[in-house]
Amino acid sequence: MNNQSFYNKYIKRVIGFVLALILLLILWPVYLIIAVAILIEDGRPVFYRPLRGGYRNKPFRIFKFRTMVKNADKIGGGTTALNDPRITKTGNFLRKTKLDEIPQLFNILGGTMSFIGPRPELLKYVDMYEGEEKKIMQVRPGITDFSSVEFINLDEIVGAGNADEMYEKYVLKRKNVLRIKYADEVSFSTDCKLFFNTVGSVFRKAFDFIVLKKHR
Repeated sequence: MNNQSFYNKYIKRVIGFVLALILLLILWPVYLIIAVAILIEDGRPVFYRPLRGGYRNKPFRIFKFRTMVKNADKIGGGTTALNDPRITKTGNFLRKTKLDEIPQLFNILGGTMSFIGPRPELLKYVDMYEGEEKKIMQVRPGITDFSSVEFINLDEIVGAGNADEMYEKYVLKRKNVLRIKYADEVSFSTDCKLFFNTVGSVFRKAFDFIVLKKHR
């Protein structure tokens, strides 16, 4: 199985660590600006660190910039609905540009994540994995994978109603199929392809939000 390859177990970890360290040294001013914007609008904390299912079934805390009001988990569900009222103004910008995800460089340095790998899922869904879905846990989770590209506009897919219900009914199984696909195909070439596909998708999403929105 590809998920047991030398690349997946060792080389990928070394490449991720080096790249994450370089990017952190370059991006620290961006981190500072975002942190200040969050603090001004809604105070502390700056980061959101929920539990997610991790490599070899070890839960970990994922780093994200906080994009919702405090205690958002207690106000609503785990899936973000379209135009979710819990999202702050700063948070909306961060989500549309995917800048809320860049603190996951800390996860990569710590070894709980990779740049490319199955998007880590809520523990309640991980506990439901069965059969081939268990392959997902044999690959270090990542910032992006096949499912991230396909569901980059997840809020629009689940709509403004019961987002958790829509996610479980129409999205979760498909995401797991794509996560399994990555676990079966993990390689340097697969990671490179996903990296460039993700960059293109993110830029299109950010362009639509920042530029096209002004002309609507």
